[in-house]
Amino acid sequence: MNVLGIETSCDETAAAVVSEGRIVRSSVVSSQVHLHARYGGVVPEIAGRAHVERIVPAIREAMAEAGLGRPDAVAATYGPGLVGSLLVGLSAAKGLAMAWDVPFVGVNHLEGHLFAPVIEEPDLEWPLVVLLVSGGHTLLVEAAAPGRYRLLGQTLDDAAGEAFDKVARYLGLGYPGGPAIDRAAEEGDPAAFRFPRAMLDGSYDFSFSGLKTAVVRAVERHPSAATSDVAAAFQEAVVDVLVTKAARAVRARGAKGLCLGGGVAANSLLRRRAPQAVDVPTYLPSMAMCTDNAAMVAAAGSFRLAHDGPSPLSLAADPNLFLEVVA
Repeated sequence: MNVLGIETSCDETAAAVVSEGRIVRSSVVSSQVHLHARYGGVVPEIAGRAHVERIVPAIREAMAEAGLGRPDAVAATYGPGLVGSLLVGLSAAKGLAMAWDVPFVGVNHLEGHLFAPVIEEPDLEWPLVVLLVSGGHTLLVEAAAPGRYRLLGQTLDDAAGEAFDKVARYLGLGYPGGPAIDRAAEEGDPAAFRFPRAMLDGSYDFSFSGLKTAVVRAVERHPSAATSDVAAAFQEAVVDVLVTKAARAVRARGAKGLCLGGGVAANSLLRRRAPQAVDVPTYLPSMAMCTDNAAMVAAAGSFRLAHDGPSPLSLAADPNLFLEVVA
């Protein structure tokens, strides 16, 4: 079965075709980074308008690259995300499903990220602990099998990627903040500052708002401090929290592997530290699978179609959608 996936939850206009739930036949991602860079973050109205302009060319390119005239189903992200952005992809998917007379499947963006390892690692051993870290989300999830999840912890304020963006903007490093902090930290001393780790003992939840404030206060006290040192110390604190909690979850849940997902999974320090912290295999997604893409949406859509059937065309965009927990 060939499933066309469409992803427009934030600022990436993406389309992809996936066969048999995991074989990527095409994957097209149109980035909007240059449109939002001057603002230091994603502007929802600009993102929505850009999706309108780019969605049809992205779908055409994905279909042509896959050599398809018509897929067997169409899957699209319906939440969580920016409502204006979600509506563009969701409307396109419904219209195409009707025109082609094929099933339509709504996909939870968070579950899409959980399917990224399934695409790249065919021999995964379950259960897994998945650390999903992006600009909008920071979650620890126990995955007993595809579609069977238990939420262990989540951010109580800023997501990790959001904290990277805000600190990078404060330090004048530009947008997107994750890669900017990563580059600056290469030249810095992570021991130059000892920033707080909000470990929230006994919990798998996260909190990065206080860390962001600590960075501001440190720079105010030490205005001549090297930006690279501040970036390195900040990155060290974030990664320390993420890895410590993920490793604790792996041990406590008896997981057979640790998976990373989301844009922050591209961070070089996190990719080095995570495998060192656990004694089970660590699955690091490729850079293409870290960021938002439609291949993961098509893969999750294939699974949902097989297990739950098609979604109704009345399915609405849900910007605050939670990850459905199924034991």
